[in-house]
Amino acid sequence: MLTIHCSGCKRKLYKYRKVGSGKVLRCHKKRINQIYNCEFCAQAIWCKCGQRIGIDKGLYYKMITNAFTYTGTKDTK
Repeated sequence: MLTIHCSGCKRKLYKYRKVGSGKVLRCHKKRINQIYNCEFCAQAIWCKCGQRIGIDKGLYYKMITNAFTYTGTKDTK
């Protein structure tokens, strides 16, 4: 389970279940578990500080690589 943080203000945004060992390039909507300090509006994910974290592509969000950091472990299945 990964915890996604904003790279600008370091706020905890949401918890995400990452499957696979690769980079976090997209976040599937079904795998987002807990939401803390982000808003899902205007076809994007926004932090409370105003930074855009990801872009809505239908079933998943395409993540902006410099806009977030993460901690936790990935499921390598």
